[in-house]
Amino acid sequence: MKLYRIMALIERDMRKFFRSPALMMSSMIFPLVQLVVLGYAFGGKIHGAVIAVVDQDQTVESRRIREMFNGISAGPETFRAVNYDSVPRALDDLRAGFLRGVVEIPHDFSRRYYQHDRPRIAFTEDNTDQFVSSSLLERIQQMADVLNAPSVEPRLAGQVVVNVVEIYPYIEYIKYLLAGSIAMAIFIVAMIGGGITFIDDKARGLHEGYLVTPIQKSEMVLGLIGSGALKGLMAGLVLTIVGGLLAGIPRLWDPVRLFYLSVVVLIASVAMLSFMFLVMVRVDDPLVPRAIFGVLNTLLFFPSGAVYPVEAFPTWLRWLSNVDPFTYTVHALRNLTLKNTGIEGIYRDVLILAGFSVVMISCSIALFKRQI
Repeated sequence: MKLYRIMALIERDMRKFFRSPALMMSSMIFPLVQLVVLGYAFGGKIHGAVIAVVDQDQTVESRRIREMFNGISAGPETFRAVNYDSVPRALDDLRAGFLRGVVEIPHDFSRRYYQHDRPRIAFTEDNTDQFVSSSLLERIQQMADVLNAPSVEPRLAGQVVVNVVEIYPYIEYIKYLLAGSIAMAIFIVAMIGGGITFIDDKARGLHEGYLVTPIQKSEMVLGLIGSGALKGLMAGLVLTIVGGLLAGIPRLWDPVRLFYLSVVVLIASVAMLSFMFLVMVRVDDPLVPRAIFGVLNTLLFFPSGAVYPVEAFPTWLRWLSNVDPFTYTVHALRNLTLKNTGIEGIYRDVLILAGFSVVMISCSIALFKRQI
């Protein structure tokens, strides 16, 4: 064993490293980004969860409760209260995923209040997310404790009671994580397909076979993304069915539900493949994709709300969540697997993912170089 030969290999690899700024960035800067994102994506207090308040009493006492909700919206900001005039409409929005809970002040609240007949407030929670529902229930219970607290003036003998209604049966955490696992399966396919396939072809010299043909660069981009999307569809559906059976998702074989799941998985596959293609469109070094896979996984998976609710994130991380295709994929899949909603629960996510795909594909075609 010769030391100078070992040093020569070390020198060669170091020269290659310093000649690739993208690889240097991936290995030095991205781990710091990963540390920050992971540090803030777990834990934290719930902020900005949207709940509906339906005041059917419209009296001084019910107005006092609404003012307490507004005070929390302006102070601790645990939730943002939105006034609704109809309980059925509020429950429809709750099932569609637009709300996190519904608070109903019944029409006999003030009468029972003054008659000392245990006045009640109904709280219907979206218990598919135990993190958010438990935080909201804790805050509402604190409000009830304030109402029941003694004061100088005589208080009512029958104290205010909060009736909690869980709109769905108990949700095990494995069911909660299923949507994120499906999105992760799609992303894994995206990481090994699309633009990364072309990078490997260039590394092996196989891409020259494309370049001698009259194929256009738009056709090449769409062909690589299309093939990867089909792989993502197969992987996503397999994990949906197998994971759904393991988690015990009821009515998994409903044809309409499977159709909606297929639509979400397909459009999510196109969105993630087109995003990865844009990231890799000008990359030539095959080591760069391997270096950034873990970081991209962190930047896309954890801020999506797959393992912890978005409402607990700080403001800057919520902005990252808003542009993350994982967020809309997880939201749509969770609505379908846990809430069994129809098109009303997924159409916004599908439209956002479709628009995201169009932008990513257009940018990829514009930046793609059909040359060596």
